Amino acid sequence: MTISISKEDRKQVVESLQRYFDENMDEPLGNLPAESLLDFIASEIGPLMYNQAVRDVQERLQARIAELDIDVHEDEFQYWRAASRGRRGK
Repeated sequence: MTISISKEDRKQVVESLQRYFDENMDEPLGNLPAESLLDFIASEIGPLMYNQAVRDVQERLQARIAELDIDVHEDEFQYWRAASRGRRGK
């Protein structure tokens, strides 16, 4: 799966990379090098982060599914128990 970044988000990421270089590196990062760096990060490191996010979501969903029985459980064969409780009160 190719990781795609919207045009608006891409612009923000490029600006963020350029700001990072301005504040932390000896040389500024031009627009074209910033775009190339973003492409590299998205293709080389993006899948690693994406896959980890998918694993995290799967783990959380499995935990929620395991709790589902507790959340929606209904005791079975309760009619006669409820009926006998009702008769005792008469």
